Amino acid sequence: MEKYSSYKDSGVKWLGEIPSHWETRTLKYCCSLKGRIGWNGLRSEEFQYSSYAYLVTGQDFIGSEINWSKCYQISQERYDEDPYIQLNNGDMLITKDGTIGKVAKVTNLDKPACLNSGIFVIKQKGTYFNQGFLYWMLCSNVLKEFNIYTQTGATIAHLYQNVFENMPCILPPLSEQNAIASYLDSVTTQIDVAIAQQKKMIELLNERKQIIINNAVTKGLDPNVNMKDSGVDWIGEIPEGWEVRKTLFCLSMPITDGPHETPQLHEDGIPFVSAEAVSCGNGRIDFDHIRGYISKEFYNECCKKYIPKLHDIYMIKSGATTGKVALVDTDRIFTIWSPLAVFRCDESIMYYDYMFYVLQSTLYQQQVQLGWSYGTQQNIGMRTLEKLKVPVPPINVQKGIAYYIIDKCKPIDDAICIANKQTTLLQERKQIIINEVVTGKVKVV
Repeated sequence: MEKYSSYKDSGVKWLGEIPSHWETRTLKYCCSLKGRIGWNGLRSEEFQYSSYAYLVTGQDFIGSEINWSKCYQISQERYDEDPYIQLNNGDMLITKDGTIGKVAKVTNLDKPACLNSGIFVIKQKGTYFNQGFLYWMLCSNVLKEFNIYTQTGATIAHLYQNVFENMPCILPPLSEQNAIASYLDSVTTQIDVAIAQQKKMIELLNERKQIIINNAVTKGLDPNVNMKDSGVDWIGEIPEGWEVRKTLFCLSMPITDGPHETPQLHEDGIPFVSAEAVSCGNGRIDFDHIRGYISKEFYNECCKKYIPKLHDIYMIKSGATTGKVALVDTDRIFTIWSPLAVFRCDESIMYYDYMFYVLQSTLYQQQVQLGWSYGTQQNIGMRTLEKLKVPVPPINVQKGIAYYIIDKCKPIDDAICIANKQTTLLQERKQIIINEVVTGKVKVV
């Protein structure tokens, strides 16, 4: 593609050169930022009969838009608590806790809406704010800058308002901003359609997998087996010879987690695993998405609380991906951070592969959702997890069920893996195009 005729130093190291007629400003020159103060959290039962207003959280960001169908809905009383952060079409939102730097624009709003305390709302200031600004916020180097800011001593990454407001922004003339936005709207829409198709395929494959898991862990493999009342209304009948136990009574130790302090991260060392490595791994730990690397000294401190072991199971217990699980299938030395809860099976009671699938079942995930609470993000306590109920067949039956699920789900998992790789390639292509256009490396005007 064509380049601009001349360039100049932007004054920003990671940005490098920009077209000579563009400006570099701080974000506070372009916009103002507001967030919710004093959020006291909500429990899931508060959403059950409320439908007055949407409550937007980071998990409702789908690409650069809000998925209103997934938003929780709250009462008018809750909505009226913080009137100055009520949302309007055209507002830009950015996550400031957990996975920081996710950006979405408020569009197609059909009822009142507000946000939780994990999000800033960005308001226009002057003429330097349009769809082109959204693409600037989606530039990968900008996102990297967001993610270097973590609250000292906390377990959750946090973006401070003054840090955001003093970050750089490059400003072409307004006519060029509009042309850039129009070009990127066209190109990225085509890519987004292809990504949506892949994600729909993954969703359908996961639904098929979920049906296999649900039927096997609640009914077993023998369609002719006699059934009995489980004694738990929402579980219903289970095969004779099975029992229902609290999760804790299937484990060899109480559920634990990793350290709650934030370590210094290094370019190499011992892998430090957190929620993203679990959510991206399709049931295994994805070491390409670890939090970073820690020193031997910090690792030794972590080992005083917990040492990973083959066949341990991790569940994400805070954030948008709460409930996702991964099985440890490696002897590699690593450790975990506090967003992960550790399930270690008592091998005389519970076969690890069977437990791994039970934790993924609708039966268990619904209990997780009923048990989690809301602050800046959803979370569930370890003592709450210990009380959740699981169906427990004899060990030999558990193994048979696990082998059956593995066999039936392998081709599904292979297809999911291919679709995920295709999605990643499309997302990378989209990101490269956005980066090159908004930083002026190529000319589209």
